[in-house]
Amino acid sequence: MISTLIVLFHLGLSLEPRTTTMAGQFPIPTIWAEPDSVVTKGQSVTIWCFGTEEAQVYYLYKKEGSKSLKPQTVFEPGNKANFSIPFTTEYHAGRYHCYYYSPAGLSEQSNTLELVVTGFYSKPNISALPSSLVTSGKNVTLQCSSHQRYGSYILTKEGEKNVSWTQNSQKHPNGHFLALFPVGPVTYKHRWAFRCYGYYKSTSQMWSVPSETLQLLLSDSHSQDHTVENLIRMAVAGLILVVLGILLFEAQKSQRSPQDAEFRKS
Repeated sequence: MISTLIVLFHLGLSLEPRTTTMAGQFPIPTIWAEPDSVVTKGQSVTIWCFGTEEAQVYYLYKKEGSKSLKPQTVFEPGNKANFSIPFTTEYHAGRYHCYYYSPAGLSEQSNTLELVVTGFYSKPNISALPSSLVTSGKNVTLQCSSHQRYGSYILTKEGEKNVSWTQNSQKHPNGHFLALFPVGPVTYKHRWAFRCYGYYKSTSQMWSVPSETLQLLLSDSHSQDHTVENLIRMAVAGLILVVLGILLFEAQKSQRSPQDAEFRKS
């Protein structure tokens, strides 16, 4: 049975698991990537497909537009199988599904795994508006920009897996393409470090080199109030010293005047 199915599969007679008569009677497989679904160009990655103990063959296929590329096959009985990519390139970026074959038939396809490969284009810039010094509990706006005509930007938060935001870019009068990301409220409970990636909409799984890391610096509102008060006190004290200096100078000048007059008479 299995050899017959494999022959039919490679002849293109059973390219989609949902066409099988028994689809839906088996657990839907789970797909994921290790170490992550976002990898740097040249890095190795392993795509896993988790099925059932009865599974005998696993298939992995990549979607490109409306087409499915020739699937990879692993003859690995058991509840899971892996597909290794030792050196990622632009070819590996894309959307993947997997499914498996057991003696009872062919499963449905898994959910979509979006494998992103970074490091293809120049890195964008990242900045905070109005400043990277933020009062605790307040919001801040982060700006990603580049002279490249990126269609969208991805903002990622360092230290937190799968935390990201996407914004379409807008052309600025200076010729740069930028996107604004409101962030906050900023508190001491988290580390507020961010990076930007840019990508073109026609190749949304191929990202640029990441920007430099932007670290937000937090300040307490009470300490800021005390700082302002201290500055005011220092300014008043300085003004008093200046006035005292002027008065002392005038006093010394008035004392020297009679002495100078007597000296001239003598």
